[in-house]
Amino acid sequence: MKPTGKLYIVPTPIGNLSDITFRAIEVLKSVDFILAEDTRVTSHLLKHYQISTPLKSYHQNNEHSSTQYVIDELIKGKNIAQVTDAGTPGISDPGFMLSRACNENNIAIECLPGAVALIPALVKSGFPMNEFVFIGFLPQKKGRQTAIKNIAADSRTYILYESPHRILKMLEEFKEYIPNRMLSLSRELTKIYEETLNGTAEELLTHFTLHAPKGEFVVVIKSEEK
Repeated sequence: MKPTGKLYIVPTPIGNLSDITFRAIEVLKSVDFILAEDTRVTSHLLKHYQISTPLKSYHQNNEHSSTQYVIDELIKGKNIAQVTDAGTPGISDPGFMLSRACNENNIAIECLPGAVALIPALVKSGFPMNEFVFIGFLPQKKGRQTAIKNIAADSRTYILYESPHRILKMLEEFKEYIPNRMLSLSRELTKIYEETLNGTAEELLTHFTLHAPKGEFVVVIKSEEK
């Protein structure tokens, strides 16, 4: 009986294409095929490193229907890598569902270490790092106010992601609920125009009202002073 294949979870650069490990490149070259969140984005990375492994689409809109196919291929003995557009699969990107299915079917998973946006932003902030909570994206509508109130009631450092289209709205909300907590906003991490700004919600709101926010943001909320 042919042994079951293995799922490799491979982090990819969050901006600078040089931020990938030698091992990640070796895995992407050796597997039978690669699951990509957006094949156009991943094709650019593969071309840069002269990797010719076939790509298959696997994203939040088809993961429910595609997961069983991937499991069947792994059971047949195929080795498969999963990547997202940037960072580590499963961290505010598709990944959880396939990992869960592999565990339910006793299929081996190997997760490579690598890029994830929240850690550089946290380290750069200068805020306490001994204990922190990562919550991904705030709910856009239902549950958003509750989530912000939970942050306000918690003294720990918080990390979240936000788009440039909603950053001003978020700062307005933080100005109301956590006006005295220091924030650190990092955008365009590892790219040419990387920028990190620290300040209160009101101070940052003033800045981004004058300078249109661009790029994806990582927001770090400092733990409450005791």
